[in-house]
Amino acid sequence: MSDAPQTGRRPWIGITADVRQEGGGAARVSVSGAYAEAVWRAGGAPVVVHGLPGADPDAVAAGVLDGLDGVVLTGGADPDMRAFGLANHPAAELVHPARQAFDFALLRALGQKPGVPVLGVCLGMQQMGILRGAGLLQHLPDEFPATAAEHTGDRQHAVVPTDGARLGDGATLPAGVVTSWHHQALGDGGSLRVLARAHDGVIEAVDDPGRPFYLGVQWHPERTRDRALGDGLFARLVGACLAARGGRA
Repeated sequence: MSDAPQTGRRPWIGITADVRQEGGGAARVSVSGAYAEAVWRAGGAPVVVHGLPGADPDAVAAGVLDGLDGVVLTGGADPDMRAFGLANHPAAELVHPARQAFDFALLRALGQKPGVPVLGVCLGMQQMGILRGAGLLQHLPDEFPATAAEHTGDRQHAVVPTDGARLGDGATLPAGVVTSWHHQALGDGGSLRVLARAHDGVIEAVDDPGRPFYLGVQWHPERTRDRALGDGLFARLVGACLAARGGRA
């Protein structure tokens, strides 16, 4: 059952996909079904979106965004920091260039449409921060040697919201236990606001308080059992989409 009230059609939620290319064949795209299932449970209609090798990413992103009510930026491999003038850590496993180009083009296009709700997950949150000037900790074992292992392998750990932080829809982000799988994290929020941290200080959530719903979380809500920090985030996304269109189909 959906957590969001339905008026007319379900909001179309774009879910960014991985791009893989083996040998000289055509690129293959994939997305975990857990994202699509979470969007559907929340009352949205999942739509897989992705970059196209050889195509202008800005043109593709702008065209894709015109048909969407909201966006989920999914998790994945590591961003290629050479695009931002930095070397990559030896432990980095880089996303396909077409995905990186498309994801950042989509974020730039979203910057021109501040009313479109966005939920960034893991890599998606990192991309949101990088585009807004945040630093990236490229290998948590280097920065948090005692606790880095607690952030990977779908392990569960606590997150604690910062004092008084509220999402753009006015709701608070509660404390709880989340499921994580990452070895990189934002070192700061850049121009985004830090909403929550893990028990060891790792940044776990950021948002833009100037937008109705622009939230990034380091954990995987599509695999998190805690209602408020799992399915509840997708319900908030869909609810923000319905509010943005005024309940019209």
